[in-house]
Amino acid sequence: MPATGEDASSGTVRRCLIRRGQGGRLGRMGLSERDRAILDFERSWWMEPGSKEGAIRARLGLSSTRYYQLLAVLADSDEAERYDPLVVRRLRRVRRERRRARFEGRSAGGRPQR
Repeated sequence: MPATGEDASSGTVRRCLIRRGQGGRLGRMGLSERDRAILDFERSWWMEPGSKEGAIRARLGLSSTRYYQLLAVLADSDEAERYDPLVVRRLRRVRRERRRARFEGRSAGGRPQR
């Protein structure tokens, strides 16, 4: 049931779109065109000529920093995983390996020290 309140000045009842019992969180919307374009690009960027940063700017019109911020959000999205499970699972795996490497104090691309 939506939360309601009465506006003291006008006497009208206001309704809130956030339903009780959901912790004040709205459900996520589906993937946008930009989200799908980012996932499609991440799947095939290596086939583009030139640097990845240049291709990001040319194809998506984003800075590389913003691209990676959006990509990190998509990596956590169930909708993105349903759209392109291989890319999203690869992103999650790479992130896990980098976090583990930072925690262990070694390079993410190197072999573990013994």
